[in-house]
Amino acid sequence: MTDTPVDQMSFEQAMSELETVLGQLERGDVALDESIALYERGAALKARCETKLKEAEEKVAAITLDGDGAPTGTTPVEGL
Repeated sequence: MTDTPVDQMSFEQAMSELETVLGQLERGDVALDESIALYERGAALKARCETKLKEAEEKVAAITLDGDGAPTGTTPVEGL
């Protein structure tokens, strides 16, 4: 695990660490206390990935099209 706070990770960083956490949990070779900490970190990483994906989807949805369907620009998405 990295020391980077989850809320400062990019999607790629969070996904990579989530894969590492899942691998450790699936192997089952960690102590119970560490398993609980890994599970909690994994839950936070999953939430971060979901947030970043939602932000990306909103940006894509905000792309405006002209009458022919060609992109003409973007519409600001609230909160981003």
